[in-house]
Amino acid sequence: MSDVVEKPAETSPSTDLLDEVRESAKMGQHAAAEALRAFRHTVNEAVPDAMQPLRTKLVDAAIELADKLVAAQYQFNRNLIHTADRALSKSDDEQK
Repeated sequence: MSDVVEKPAETSPSTDLLDEVRESAKMGQHAAAEALRAFRHTVNEAVPDAMQPLRTKLVDAAIELADKLVAAQYQFNRNLIHTADRALSKSDDEQK
């Protein structure tokens, strides 16, 4: 009986790019969440309990900022994938 050797499936450049962008987006979201945790911890240590409204306002503003940054990163990644997909599709059409 002969051994069957499976070759890994070849991936297209656009699939590779998509995977890289997804991983980058996950890393960006994780970094934003970690930065928010560190910011909240710093604010909680620096601002006395008696000034809770100020603490809340600062943390809420930081969350809003992080949300906007992650949304901007997401939109950038979508645009990057769309542009790369068009360029790769055009390149594939020219090779045919």
